[in-house]
Amino acid sequence: MNQSGKVALGGIVTALSTVAMFLTGLLAPVGTYALPAIAGVVLVVIVIEIGARWAWMVYGAVSILSLLLAADKEAVLLFILFFGYYPILKANVERVRSKPIQWLIKLGVFNAAVILSFWIAMTVLQIPQDAFTLFGVYLPWVFLLAGNAIFVIYDYALTGVISMYVYQFHKVIKKMLHL
Repeated sequence: MNQSGKVALGGIVTALSTVAMFLTGLLAPVGTYALPAIAGVVLVVIVIEIGARWAWMVYGAVSILSLLLAADKEAVLLFILFFGYYPILKANVERVRSKPIQWLIKLGVFNAAVILSFWIAMTVLQIPQDAFTLFGVYLPWVFLLAGNAIFVIYDYALTGVISMYVYQFHKVIKKMLHL
């Protein structure tokens, strides 16, 4: 694909992801979690069609535009700290031959992102730690455990979306872009 085709595709995907992030403010509370994930999944097109380097640039552009345009800053934080880059990272991690090592890396990245998000919320919003305790149970640990289970489901679903794209839409996109 020539350079102008790459720029055009990058612009289209940037626009689609940014619109999804903009809608987070209109479709709260479901949009806070679902739309950053959808905005990240759209980046799969860039990874497959023109490569991870371009996908990282699109991720950066969407992150900056989302900070400026999206009303739901929690959703923006979720996109920047996990959902935006994970589909790009997933392509590289799955090149590792060992499935256990793949999952160790994936879960490590997810847990680091969740812990960083929690830390940012605690330090920026100045929420006291005892606000997260209910009947003696420290809820962030419960949320982290549940989040890991949901992440495994998300990763599996993302694999399905990638497979569907490759087998059903890749040829159509390739033809449209004259590859």
